[in-house]
Amino acid sequence: MLKILLVLVSAMSCRIAIADLEPYRDYDISESVWSVSTINVVSNMDDAYLEAIKSAWAEGNDVAIKLGHIQDYKIFRSDLPQSGDFNLVLMVKYKNSADLAPNKEKYEAWIKEWGDARTESWAEFADQDVAGMREITGQYIMREITLK
Repeated sequence: MLKILLVLVSAMSCRIAIADLEPYRDYDISESVWSVSTINVVSNMDDAYLEAIKSAWAEGNDVAIKLGHIQDYKIFRSDLPQSGDFNLVLMVKYKNSADLAPNKEKYEAWIKEWGDARTESWAEFADQDVAGMREITGQYIMREITLK
């Protein structure tokens, strides 16, 4: 019985190794894109860093969602903060690649909506030595793959 199982596992491994998947036939690629940043937050600074990005990064993204500039954003924190190169992930979802390009009209609309009052909170964010709380370990542009 063990020999049969080993043969089956071996055959499956060979099939996977020579797989010839085709986009859109075997899997779909989303039009939307995620901008993903991996962050290593310094020990014991998790809550201070989250507080800092709440009043700037998150609120700025809320404005961008309201204006239709982005679709969503997410923050993920590791339950095992010392287990790798990063312990926090910041993600922003765009409708498509074109939405990543610089756009003067979108920028001006965002600045107008953000307002002068929030400009002060952005300055406070910068004053908190956010750079001393974390190291950006990677930045990626990713698309969701859906297997068929």
